Amino acid sequence: MFKLGEAILALLEIVFGFWNSQVSLVFELLGQSPAGFKGGGPWGIVERVEPLFVGIGSALVVLFFVIGFCAESVDIREEIRFEAILRMLVRLAVAQWMVSYNLTVMKALFTSCGNLVVLLGANQTAELSIDPAQADVIRDLGFGTSIVFLILAVFLSLVVIICGFFLLYNVYFRFLKIMVIVPFGAIAGSTLAGNRGVSNTFVSFMKYFISVVFEAVTMALAILLCNTFISSGLPAFTGDYADWAKTLIYLGEMTFTAALTVGTVKGAQNLTSRALGL
Repeated sequence: MFKLGEAILALLEIVFGFWNSQVSLVFELLGQSPAGFKGGGPWGIVERVEPLFVGIGSALVVLFFVIGFCAESVDIREEIRFEAILRMLVRLAVAQWMVSYNLTVMKALFTSCGNLVVLLGANQTAELSIDPAQADVIRDLGFGTSIVFLILAVFLSLVVIICGFFLLYNVYFRFLKIMVIVPFGAIAGSTLAGNRGVSNTFVSFMKYFISVVFEAVTMALAILLCNTFISSGLPAFTGDYADWAKTLIYLGEMTFTAALTVGTVKGAQNLTSRALGL
């Protein structure tokens, strides 16, 4: 009469359903190109301001070319050779192409990353759910023990809900970062017209940009692995514990893993940078 097991299970099922819906939404967003995010409205602003940055970048191409030429020239008669002139003109052409087709190059990276995330999402088989054996234990709890479990279930619910919103926040923040830095690609591309020291600016920009774009892949992998951790059952060391203690550890592990998922997703860009040496 005073058992709360069914109420606890109902609460957990609602919260786990919320988590699974958030994970599905996150995978859908990670597979999206920033150009299609929110119906393309935010990307429209990027496209409207891009010509301004392209104009600035085109002007800087000439400036950086002159700076690079002067920095590399020791004897102008020695430098004015066919192969030297050809090398400088190729460098100038590449810089101007990168400035003019900045959005085209970046959209290609968006598409590649999005396709990879979609492939990872196709393998998303593990969902957060209460183990049937642990569910039976919760149903049979006495009144006193069920009060303890109800408090833990409420705490777990709060953690999972907060973690679910943090997952969504990190995905939205990634889109914002990408859209803010995309126009600067035209200015960074102009530095290719200069010498090696100047062109390092473009290298640094592309390293950061690639780490932000492919951050989505790291996020997807982290969610897949953490969901699998949760669905893999109890740790081996719980074999000698009482059933109610095993269930207590099981719910605690779920809480910990949900928080771990958010922590890994939040640090996804740093992990990507380190893994790829960017």
